Amino acid sequence: MHIANGTPVTYACLTLGEMGRNLGNPPFATRESLPKIRKQELIKAAEAMGIQDLRMLGFRDKTIEFENDEKMVQLVEALIHELNPSLVISFYPEYSVHPDHDATGRAVVRAMERMDKDARPTLHCVAFANNHEQEIGPPDHIINVSKFAEQKKAAMKAHLSQTAWMLKEMEPKWENGDKVALEWLHTERFWTYPFHN
Repeated sequence: MHIANGTPVTYACLTLGEMGRNLGNPPFATRESLPKIRKQELIKAAEAMGIQDLRMLGFRDKTIEFENDEKMVQLVEALIHELNPSLVISFYPEYSVHPDHDATGRAVVRAMERMDKDARPTLHCVAFANNHEQEIGPPDHIINVSKFAEQKKAAMKAHLSQTAWMLKEMEPKWENGDKVALEWLHTERFWTYPFHN
């Protein structure tokens, strides 16, 4: 949507998800080949969305939570300083299931908390932990992306090593007009992070 409106978009990806446990049944990858597969999937997904500035930052999967907090904050600060975004999209800390996602969200929030309020971009977070709406409330920014549904599907199909199980379940529902499945496909939900300074 942002790209279609002519807004430059940078996708900064800390890891490739190369430590994923699902290697398929029968296996489609080995521990050695999965990083190459995930890298190509990320590139193809970015292409499907029209992203031209993809930053693969080279951190090892499943280790972000163990990285030095200040190092991660400074990395985010450097990106924000370089790119001067009006909007940042990241994970909502503690509501994004995977420890890498939560650690990423924490680093983004800490970096942005240090910014002068008047210079701080908006931070939209995604949340999907089981208890998220009970604890942080409903999303305050809901976007209809139905006209980008085919792009969204293409990006998911590009990440097949991570999405094959989901697509196997969802594609028949989309084809059969399942209301809940189509709402998920046609809607993106964000929480504007409530900075307290």
